[in-house]
Amino acid sequence: MNLRKYILFVSIFLSGILAVAQNAIIKGFTYDESTGESLPYCTILLTGTSYGALSDVSGAFLINKIPAGTYIVKVSLLGYVDLFDTVEVSGNATITKRYSISPNSQTLDAVQIVGENTRKEQETRTSVISVTPKDMGKMPAIGGQPDFAQYLQVLPGIISTGDQGGQLYVRGGTPVQNMLLMDGVILYNPFHSIGIFSVFDMDIMSSADVYTGGFGAEFGGRISSVMDIKTRDGNKKRLAGKVDLNNIGGQLLLEGPLLKLKEDRKTSISFILSGKGSFLDKSSKAFYPYVDNPDGLPYSFWDLYGKLTLATKNGTRWNIFGFNYDDRVKYSSVANYGWDNWGIGSNFLIVPGDAPTTIEGSLAYSKYTSELQDVNFDPRKSSMDGFTFNLGFNYYLGKSLLKVGIDVVGYNTYYEYYTIYHAQRKIEDHTTDMSLFVKYKYNFRNKLLIEPGFRLQYYYSLGEVSPEPRLALKYNILPNLRLKLAAGMYSQNLVSIISDRDVVSLFNGFLSSPLESDLLPNTLINDDKEVKGRLQKSQHAILGLEYDPINPLSINIEGYFKNFSQLISANRYKMVESDNEFIWEKGQAYGGDISVKYEQKGVYIWFVYSLGWVKRNDGKVNYFPHFDRRHNINLVASYSFGKRRSWEINCRWNFGTGFPFTQTQAYYPHYDPTYINDDYVSANEDVFFLLAGLNEARLPSYHRLDLGAKKKFFLGPRHSLELYFSMTNIYNYKNVFYVNRTTNDVVYQLPFLYYFGMTWRF
Repeated sequence: MNLRKYILFVSIFLSGILAVAQNAIIKGFTYDESTGESLPYCTILLTGTSYGALSDVSGAFLINKIPAGTYIVKVSLLGYVDLFDTVEVSGNATITKRYSISPNSQTLDAVQIVGENTRKEQETRTSVISVTPKDMGKMPAIGGQPDFAQYLQVLPGIISTGDQGGQLYVRGGTPVQNMLLMDGVILYNPFHSIGIFSVFDMDIMSSADVYTGGFGAEFGGRISSVMDIKTRDGNKKRLAGKVDLNNIGGQLLLEGPLLKLKEDRKTSISFILSGKGSFLDKSSKAFYPYVDNPDGLPYSFWDLYGKLTLATKNGTRWNIFGFNYDDRVKYSSVANYGWDNWGIGSNFLIVPGDAPTTIEGSLAYSKYTSELQDVNFDPRKSSMDGFTFNLGFNYYLGKSLLKVGIDVVGYNTYYEYYTIYHAQRKIEDHTTDMSLFVKYKYNFRNKLLIEPGFRLQYYYSLGEVSPEPRLALKYNILPNLRLKLAAGMYSQNLVSIISDRDVVSLFNGFLSSPLESDLLPNTLINDDKEVKGRLQKSQHAILGLEYDPINPLSINIEGYFKNFSQLISANRYKMVESDNEFIWEKGQAYGGDISVKYEQKGVYIWFVYSLGWVKRNDGKVNYFPHFDRRHNINLVASYSFGKRRSWEINCRWNFGTGFPFTQTQAYYPHYDPTYINDDYVSANEDVFFLLAGLNEARLPSYHRLDLGAKKKFFLGPRHSLELYFSMTNIYNYKNVFYVNRTTNDVVYQLPFLYYFGMTWRF
């Protein structure tokens, strides 16, 4: 089938569904009364009936096919006072509501359980974890404020290479196979070199959904995982902000209205500005003189973000935002590494008058550049810039939902490196990826949820069409016991280049899939069977079980299998100039996770255990990639107490078995004459090394204990001061991070460090 046939099939399918009749509708948005910020995941119920809805990430909700009558609407959310409203419904009328609910100083645990269970029953949520600033606050505040990067490292199925390097691997996928979206815009590297920091200020985040596999048809262009982050709008009612200062850095946030939100005003305009940075490279010399490095801890970064929001009374919103993220690190006598990421964009949400529909989309441009200067090897540079555009339609059909949309991504890639013979190579490419998608969620009596989806991905530079069916299911066996499943096919055009010279990689170069046969062959090594196309491909299957034996306790178990049927890798066997730069590989990732969460009366405990295998085959050997970790354990505990629970102590312990690496068997001198009359007798020789079997050895196990404590002082209804103190790697274990093959210098992960600071909110 060609591209036109696929488009025709999708059009016919949509026409049939959109022909469904509708009855009366109650729709609207939920907001925080104190700030005017939209509130996701509120429960909206017509009391005494089975009619209800859950507001989405933008606060939107819709209840349709409502019979005529008078109803009492109840709006509830953990930490807020329940709101009741009487609504009279008749005929095919559409009633639009704006519900603003007030924060409640007395949080009831029962409300939390009811709200969370409602979401579990109404969404498939297979292999996805939702993260909020409240969740991140349960972690020890390592380096100041809690951070998204720190919280990701404790999620099921996610492996971190440690405290340094900023590399995350999700159920067998490499960093380039993970897509991170911020309000619909792709970020190519959101994690700093010191692995406890991301580019996000926790206080600008509304929510984040982390899909570790089996994601739906609305996402594409990656073959392993998706992290979908939504930022919040600025305060629509008053000027507010945060000032944080600690011994390694600081943060500043300012937000407020340019045009205040009022009942008699149809439009409001607000802003939010955030900046944070680290001066660890300077302060570490004073606070951590025991660090075995004459230059201290060599990390520095700056993150800037700004957003302007225009919102109307019926829920329509338009945002303009911009960001600039910068990172620098200097490993003494080893390497200098840095990257910069900046961009500007806009997104919108449109709520048509009487239609049971919302329309959303975004348009943005960004550029990412990185460079590694290794003291023993030639430099490597990479850059990537381009635009993203997406447009989606949500159509509500009773308790079911139809979502259709289009995505367009255009980008330029540039990669510069040197061969082992010091010959410079530059690879540059321009490409555009386009896709159409449709997803339909059918809710059968709140018992069975079915989400079939289909994505049609077109890669212009390759001339390839990739049809990708997706499916998610959930069966509510009992109110507290749920079975879930997800499966799908995935593809991507983006390639990351990692050097085998590094035991742990610091640098990733970005490329689109090479077309030239001298760069990438048409077959696997030692295999005459031709590879179909130039895309990287994978297939996922996940099976899970959710069980809530008692109200404060929830258990989630998942098993997964990812088949990476086509992968592109740097050619580690390249010996002469005529050899291909890249080779094809195949691989599998499989295993399981179990997570147990307990939360009641200020006590929070979260235990996660992951068991996994990651295997690759390059046509010559079967091997374990350098991020294969067999066992990974995370334990997070938090306890809040005192008046208004103003005291909180928390801890996190992580254990992971060792990563594979290739040992160095021997060193030998080597000299390459450049000219026929070279003085080879007095010339300096290069140091070469002989490697053992590919990743046949294992680094030592990694483990680390972190502790934190904080105390909040309430200085009035709008002001608070928080003092905090935290420690990382309490018992100062020396976890290996990086080994330079030529000098044999070892760079360890972070030693015992302590942090202290204060946060003023107003």
